[in-house]
Amino acid sequence: MTERRLATDAEAKALASALRLRILRICAGEPRTNKEIAAILGRDPASVLHHTRTLVRTGFLEAQEERRGARGAREIPYLATRKSWSLEAPALDRSMLDAFLEELALVPAVEAEAEGIRMALRLPPPQMEEFRTRLKDLLDEFAARPDDPAAPAWSLFLVVHPDPNRP
Repeated sequence: MTERRLATDAEAKALASALRLRILRICAGEPRTNKEIAAILGRDPASVLHHTRTLVRTGFLEAQEERRGARGAREIPYLATRKSWSLEAPALDRSMLDAFLEELALVPAVEAEAEGIRMALRLPPPQMEEFRTRLKDLLDEFAARPDDPAAPAWSLFLVVHPDPNRP
């Protein structure tokens, strides 16, 4: 299982934005310029730049080699460092849910290969710990695999929480 460290205040603040989490997803497998990120998000590049710089400053995005754009303009592509995978951030931060819901809303209903699973468990503490450990190990295993640029991109959102409906 990947050891995770507690996020610093600056890191936690950087991850506390649904927009920044979406930027990280956009830059996860392929370097993107601020202009490309803004186009994918349907936002103005100037408003996205602040968020991009915050992610660079906190180590979640890394600037790649400068390149020239179509009109000779200087462009800097950014690539996600996957640093967020090694951090323990506030578990139920609303920004993670908001980013997930925004991204899910963009999946066309006709193509919806989205699969939702919801279940209830009632396990003694040692079995619950085993469940969490095995789940984290499985996620770590797949997260460590290299991206295949030719393969379709997938996203996963998973939350394990105490059930307030079944005391």
